[in-house]
Amino acid sequence: MVINNDFVTRTKALFGEERYAVFTEALNEEPRVSIRYNSTKKPADEALFGAEMLSPVSWASQGRYLSSRPLFTADPLFHAGCYYVQEASSMFLEQVVKQYVSEPVRALDLCAAPGGKSTHLHSLLPQGSLLVSNEPMPLRAQVLAENIAKWGNPASVVTKNYPADFSAFREFFDLMVVDAPCSGEGMFRKDSFAVEQWNVSIVEQCVKRQREILNDIWGSLRPGGLLVYSTCTFNREENEECVHWIVEELGATPLEVEISAEWGITRALDGSNIPVYRFIPGFTAGEGFFLAVLRKDGDGKTLEPRQQRFQQAPVKVVKDVEKWLSASASYDYVMHNDVVTAMPKEHTTAIVALQQKLNVLHCGVPLATIKNNKLLPMHQLAISNALAKDAFNRVAVDLDTALAYLHRETLSLSDAPVGYILLEYEGVPLGFVKNIGNRANNLYPAEWRIRKNPVDFKLK
Repeated sequence: MVINNDFVTRTKALFGEERYAVFTEALNEEPRVSIRYNSTKKPADEALFGAEMLSPVSWASQGRYLSSRPLFTADPLFHAGCYYVQEASSMFLEQVVKQYVSEPVRALDLCAAPGGKSTHLHSLLPQGSLLVSNEPMPLRAQVLAENIAKWGNPASVVTKNYPADFSAFREFFDLMVVDAPCSGEGMFRKDSFAVEQWNVSIVEQCVKRQREILNDIWGSLRPGGLLVYSTCTFNREENEECVHWIVEELGATPLEVEISAEWGITRALDGSNIPVYRFIPGFTAGEGFFLAVLRKDGDGKTLEPRQQRFQQAPVKVVKDVEKWLSASASYDYVMHNDVVTAMPKEHTTAIVALQQKLNVLHCGVPLATIKNNKLLPMHQLAISNALAKDAFNRVAVDLDTALAYLHRETLSLSDAPVGYILLEYEGVPLGFVKNIGNRANNLYPAEWRIRKNPVDFKLK
């Protein structure tokens, strides 16, 4: 690995000779592979990968290191949202939520794609919380929407907007996570492009952009609310100096997070006592990561939007679709274009307000589209935790059939009843087909399908 001389000089001065030597030695090691279970879909047991492959991520209850990297694309449970492949250091967010969030919140993950922190938040936030996950870049936003849908939490919204667009929502959020665009120094071991493109000017550009983002979004956090600021880089400018700027210019108090000495986390490297948490390869079992928690000065509750008008689904439609959900009475059934969406009643006003001001890609539980006066169940329903499984005929499929389904091939289910069928793999819903007797039409979303032909997989 050939590293820019400016990076070497700057980082050695920041880390010190001894710490830098350990760090550079670690850069030549293979990065650890880690996943995080979705316990709402499948227990965090040894059956997914085998006990010999697993070891715990100390700061994340559902996090596990794998001893080798499986072919995740060839695992139907990966596509069903049973686990998320996430870098272990970023799972440290769990400690913040456990220590500071004990009641339902309205949260925003501002720079959320591809969805690691958002799916983690969905596993951590108290019942009754609402999470808005945002990504401004179109292709990344689509990936984010897919991953949020697969995780299955109904109290979710995915938006495709720039930070300044949230100015319409003053003091709207109790918690904001800003995993800011950065120079990517912490990804050198995993990403050769990050090494090649790094230079001092990129650091300077990132600092400017980070402060613009924070300034744009700050008004949307209520007084007394929490900001989690993080990067995947090492330098002081994007980390400690940015935290000092938030304190001095925006008005916030940094908060301590309890940690274990065994985790190997490094504290502030600028000579201050500011509570920040830096993960450095060679000292922590993960890639480079930085995190700080700040409480916005003042105190107050989130401002509620005005009661929003929305188009309720026709009574006949509601009677047909509500049986598809468990706890069906806890939802409002909203029509938007030809789509029927179930929104958790406690969040409907907020979600509709977001729809009116922002570009919403996903929210609640998309239940069905209406075509020619017929209801076509949507894939997002099949993989939602709100699904009432017994509302549909179910067929268990083996690995080969599951992969053929995910490749969007036409299937043959000769013994299954005619109509919409919910396919399951190892007891977990994969999605719908429409069985017409001699064949089953595949309803898996075309844009989500596995591109590689399953027969070419070397299965784990």
